[in-house]
Amino acid sequence: MALDDEIRTSPLHSRHVASGAKMADFAGWSMPLEHAGRGVRREHEDVRTAVGVFDVSHLGKLSVTGPGARALLDSTLTSAVGRLGPGRAQYSLCCDDATGGVVDDLFVYVRGDEDVLLVPNAANAGEVARRLREVAPGDVEVRDAHTDHAVLAVQGPRSDEVLQALGLPSGHEYLSFVEATWRGAPVVVCRTGYTGERGYELLPRWEEAGELWDALLAAAAEAGGGPAGLGARDTLRTEMGYALHGHELSLDVTPVQARLGWAVAWDKPAFWGRDVLLREREAGAARRAWGLRALERGVPRAGMPVRAATADGPGEVLGTTTSGTYSPTLGEGVALALLAPSVGAGDEVLLEVRGRFLRCAVQRPPFVQPSAAS
Repeated sequence: MALDDEIRTSPLHSRHVASGAKMADFAGWSMPLEHAGRGVRREHEDVRTAVGVFDVSHLGKLSVTGPGARALLDSTLTSAVGRLGPGRAQYSLCCDDATGGVVDDLFVYVRGDEDVLLVPNAANAGEVARRLREVAPGDVEVRDAHTDHAVLAVQGPRSDEVLQALGLPSGHEYLSFVEATWRGAPVVVCRTGYTGERGYELLPRWEEAGELWDALLAAAAEAGGGPAGLGARDTLRTEMGYALHGHELSLDVTPVQARLGWAVAWDKPAFWGRDVLLREREAGAARRAWGLRALERGVPRAGMPVRAATADGPGEVLGTTTSGTYSPTLGEGVALALLAPSVGAGDEVLLEVRGRFLRCAVQRPPFVQPSAAS
């Protein structure tokens, strides 16, 4: 499908096109789904066994600056932003105050009391900014910084080697970041990622991302890896059970339902959605997130009804899959789903896949063991 004039592009777009990458529309951005001659499965396996380098520059960036910047975020987002010191990062949620539904999930990078960088999803960055501006005091600025920085993710057990080959800092603590320079230009090196593997996310200046990308790919090739696209990013995060907004998270799904209570500082006096989420946690959610692992050949997809397995065949509908894919690591189908509270680990359920019912076992993700925090 031809890309229209409103599709946005990353600073590496010309490189992706010239290399023959398969491009796709992600939230209005033309981004590589997979790279020429590689494919999703190889890129996935590179990340699990060696290293993969992703362009995820489509992710939003919001700069929150001024006296009280960190306090503003602590009073609105779910996590304990107020407890973060400079150089620390944190996963957080922006919830709707009335319903507790998730407007977006995002990363918070604290540079100081008056300087915080947010990295939300591309599709939701504008809405997060709008909501923050509505309540921000006059001396706090919430600025769209989308094209200030590119985001290059180096993920996999050999990611440290890639950074060391470029003279960049590595080995710092998980959920921390270091302000560094590369060839005289600033680059933020974050110990974060979305694959479950040990890795880093690099934030160079937008206009300086090309040379860094080239150097990362050269070092990754030496380490037995290469470029990876958003197709592999999706299979990797699904194996880990990581939520994707628009699938596992939305305005209709709360952190309690999504099992993201660990990202909520319940003892804080204020954050958007606090009262309704406390009530839901106390009463018990009407549905909860689970993983499904196929017990026979078949690949689950999003939006499939999940039915009880009975002696007479498919029974009542218990919920719906939110994501589904083939797991290259396991060699079988896996899915994420929102299911009724009566469902428990070890239960067998049925999914209708191409005219037949696929037997699946219910379990808590992850489906493979992570190494991200190692």
